[in-house]
Amino acid sequence: MPELLKMCLILCPLVFLAGFVDSVAGGGGLISLPAYLLIGLPAHVAAGTNKVVACIGTSFAAGRYLKSGCVKLKPALLAAAGALLGSFLGTKAALGLNEAALKTVLLCALPLTAVFLAVKKDFGQAAARPAKARTPGAQVALSAAIGLAIGIYDGLVGPGTGTFMMMAFTAVLGFDLLTSTGCAKIGNLASNVASSVVWLLGGKVMLALVLPAAVFGAAGNLLGARYAIRGGSGKIRGMIFVVLGLMFAKLLYDLLT
Repeated sequence: MPELLKMCLILCPLVFLAGFVDSVAGGGGLISLPAYLLIGLPAHVAAGTNKVVACIGTSFAAGRYLKSGCVKLKPALLAAAGALLGSFLGTKAALGLNEAALKTVLLCALPLTAVFLAVKKDFGQAAARPAKARTPGAQVALSAAIGLAIGIYDGLVGPGTGTFMMMAFTAVLGFDLLTSTGCAKIGNLASNVASSVVWLLGGKVMLALVLPAAVFGAAGNLLGARYAIRGGSGKIRGMIFVVLGLMFAKLLYDLLT
């Protein structure tokens, strides 16, 4: 018990911070996954425990966004369906994929994304083009495709899933950042559920840590969602730059080491 308590004292504040960041702009896994490794969990157990706890936290954030009316339900549910399948396929594909090659591609893409956001200052402040300009069939196909593609990424790599899904809703369907974040929470929740089931069935989850970490993660997610909803797209935009910077630093570190 003393050892478990020591682990919780280190882990829980970091999981709270991860939940807050993830609820605003995605990318919470950049903080939480290293936290599980920091307390000494094996890599697979760290990944599995992190995914289950993130799944619980994301469910609270998704509920908060739904309650606030910041979710377009049909696109969000279609993306969730795609994400369920994509996350499963991505996890399977990860077994034979050269992860270093994928990380190299992302390492090049992240700075370009940051430059795009810096130059296009109106990105996500108002719809670049109204979502209703899309035909119903096109919106169905695009929503499902976003979920499938980002779900595959989540299974392959993981960190930043919510960020990329939110940016896809904005760039492809023309939603503002707040609505996109709400829709992304629903899609990300589905992706997390699929992955969590795989880890649980594989016995790669430290159940003793799930409850305390989930409480702190849920608190962070709820406060982060409240922060984003009250501040709108402006606060989300600022947090995106922070998340992209963290992702770039982590990917560079991984490749160099």
